[in-house]
Amino acid sequence: MEPLSFLAFGFMQRATLAGLFLGVLLASLGVFVTLRNMAFFGEGIAHGSLAGIALAVFAGLSPLPVAMGWAVILALLIFFLERRTRLSADSVLGILFTSSMALGVVIMNMTHGYQPELISFLFGSILSVSYFDLFIIIGCSLVILTWLFFSHRQLTLLSLSEEQATVAGVPVALQTVLFYIALALATVLGVKILGIILISALLIIPAATSRIFAENFRSHMIWSVVFSELIIFFGLAFSFYLNTPSGATIVLLGAIIFFLVAGKKLLQRP
Repeated sequence: MEPLSFLAFGFMQRATLAGLFLGVLLASLGVFVTLRNMAFFGEGIAHGSLAGIALAVFAGLSPLPVAMGWAVILALLIFFLERRTRLSADSVLGILFTSSMALGVVIMNMTHGYQPELISFLFGSILSVSYFDLFIIIGCSLVILTWLFFSHRQLTLLSLSEEQATVAGVPVALQTVLFYIALALATVLGVKILGIILISALLIIPAATSRIFAENFRSHMIWSVVFSELIIFFGLAFSFYLNTPSGATIVLLGAIIFFLVAGKKLLQRP
């Protein structure tokens, strides 16, 4: 069997293309997520998006656009509540994502019959990516990556110190809310391929792996993207040939690479 024979199938072509675009997007955002210690944000948005998905299924709408809209609302609420109250971002996020997920469970209970869309978003279903999903994933990825390209210096400074960013003339509030929205959208797009349960892994693992040995921010970003692309491409290939769940295979491959890199770094220490 040819190593790349899995690409002969249309559904694998769509899955691979969607995965590679999301890999670049999530890895790039993941660098700033790890710098700002915001791993819980992606997890919370992913779980909170269940309400948007359930609402779309209940209303007979396409789940992905509705879930993205719901995630943006959550991101804006987090931004304004953490700045207008004395609550920390984690506290606000914890309240919003648990209540949103509870709402999703209630709506799911009102939806009669077996709902494959809900199951696919819970556990991921990259092999079911449609052309419509692919159009949304590529379009949003290109828009967010373009913004990252022009804003990465400001985001880097903002991630290191808000006070220093303010002194340097960075529009802190604007860039923060844009980052929250971008991260929320990317997380929901990633839910389509990895599921609510696993999506935060693709935000964290590539960035954490590259951070172990990267010598500067540029190499940190480049290697994060490289690892992400390798994890997704070979994870899809392994899942196809081994007949294992795609999302779980991608995450496990990423974890294996992380521990190999971390183990090698530990052994090199005097």
